[in-house]
Amino acid sequence: MPNMSLEKMKMPEQAPDIRNKNFEEVALGYTAEMAMEEASRCLNCKHKPCVNGCPVNVRIPEFVAQVAKGDFMEAYRIITSTNALPAVCGRVCPQESQCEAQCVRGIKGEAVAIGRLERFVADWYMKNCDEMPEKPEQNGKKVAVIGSGPSSLACAGDLAKAGYAVTMFEAFHTAGGVLVYGIPEFRLPKAIVQKEIDKLSTMGVEVMTNMVIGKVLSIDEIIDDMGFDAVFIGTGAGLPSFMHIPGEALVGVYSANEYLTRINLMKAYISDYDTPLRKSKAVAVVGGGNVAMDAARCAKRMGAEKVYIVYRRSEKEMPARLEEIHHAKEEGIEFHLLRNPVKILDDGNGQVCGIECLKMELGEPDASGRRSPVPVEGSNYVIDVDTVVMSIGTSPNPLIRSTTKGLETNRKGCLVVNEETNQTTREGVYAGGDAVTGAATVILAMGAGKKAAAAIDKYLQTK
Repeated sequence: MPNMSLEKMKMPEQAPDIRNKNFEEVALGYTAEMAMEEASRCLNCKHKPCVNGCPVNVRIPEFVAQVAKGDFMEAYRIITSTNALPAVCGRVCPQESQCEAQCVRGIKGEAVAIGRLERFVADWYMKNCDEMPEKPEQNGKKVAVIGSGPSSLACAGDLAKAGYAVTMFEAFHTAGGVLVYGIPEFRLPKAIVQKEIDKLSTMGVEVMTNMVIGKVLSIDEIIDDMGFDAVFIGTGAGLPSFMHIPGEALVGVYSANEYLTRINLMKAYISDYDTPLRKSKAVAVVGGGNVAMDAARCAKRMGAEKVYIVYRRSEKEMPARLEEIHHAKEEGIEFHLLRNPVKILDDGNGQVCGIECLKMELGEPDASGRRSPVPVEGSNYVIDVDTVVMSIGTSPNPLIRSTTKGLETNRKGCLVVNEETNQTTREGVYAGGDAVTGAATVILAMGAGKKAAAAIDKYLQTK
């Protein structure tokens, strides 16, 4: 009999006043008993609407049924038949707006905790099995994968399984892309990402770090001089946006990308690392997405006494996951909603001493359907801070497109691709993830990587 509880099994967590002082994982995960109990809430619907909500079409009711029976190994086999990174996706995917949004149990209660169950299965496997894959027989063809984030990992994995010699070129000194530099340790432990990269290496994928494609090598050199038969571009969207308001050049103003990279990739949160980062007492993070929540929560853990989220719309319009907003509030982050920064203040020595904001009210909906914020004249006020983190969006870095012939981009600088194959406007060159869509989710990037891998395989088989 299904468990007809209207509520999900709660996930054990660190207490807010403890976790906001450390970088250990916030959510502690289900026990086997908790997972089996939650899995029994699934009705195993005939039409499986949850699968349609998953960008990589994980066979959700099938794996959940195995969890309910206690066969965690079979559940892992089912998940990984379509999703190569279940431990990652179980932690950072916005299930509430994807698979869980389609769950029938969500009509009269809470959806089945699909993401938490996926995480449990992946963690159980790593603890109890964690076998390394065998290296497939090579087919004699070479594919270059540029970048090592989620779209690249998915693409490289599928191509390696198909027998291609894959070389992954990563600009930083550590592979993993946004999973390593962007998402904090307390949401996604880096050891999990490294295990996935180690599995790719076991399958024969060569990882070359400190390779800034467009400077160290061009795509033309990769194809013409190094003899690669196809290229996949999964370089993400790492170019930060700014508001172009007075004071953005002051000492103490960071883009969220730089701030998080210094903390996550360059290990500023570990005292043994001599990573330059401002020791802040009060931090304002401008923006309302998941990256803004990550930056604010990191600032708190780095010792800031006061941390503010400044967002020009209401909480209802915030694009961040509800769980991230909830966790941020629990950890003492203060929200200044319907507020728009107009100036960053100078202390007289070229350093930040405050941020001037203007109160807003919601007007008519904009093109995206969200109500446009309208300024309230004369409502200016100042928040005293010594650090400002700008988290208002990113776009693809123009380096590759500016050094490669035949790559068409749209007005936002994103690569134009064929929707069915993810091939760019240059034959043999494919792309996916944020480099094509702009900033999006990990699972959407993975779906694009898998689609491109299948198209590359078909292209090279017929070439």
